[in-house]
Amino acid sequence: MSSITRRRALGVAAGAAGAVTVLAQAGPAAASRAAAPAAGSDPASFDEVYRGRRIRGGPAHGGGHHGEHHGGGYTVTVDGRELHVMRNADGTWISVIHHYEPVATPRELARAAVRELRGAPLVPLAPGRTLR
Repeated sequence: MSSITRRRALGVAAGAAGAVTVLAQAGPAAASRAAAPAAGSDPASFDEVYRGRRIRGGPAHGGGHHGEHHGGGYTVTVDGRELHVMRNADGTWISVIHHYEPVATPRELARAAVRELRGAPLVPLAPGRTLR
């Protein structure tokens, strides 16, 4: 029997709709990854006021807990408080505030964190402490 059933047709249509949704959601992240610098290059330092918050980024100098391990020796702060940043293998950056949408540079990451915080203070992660 080679005729298609209604159930099979609906299943194919649902699968196609799901694939379109996944591709649409991956668009911004894929664009950020495409624009990301090579994983081996060092990002530029920055110091600016963005939406009323002071954001800074630059090479870590051994004082931060997370910078040396995940951020590749790079530290980002918001109003003087360290933002835990991580560099992905493809050269993009994520943080504990902006974890599911990788961005190309730490400056973009700090700006995204400020937008997500919406005026709330950044509370740094303490070693061995879990969020509930």
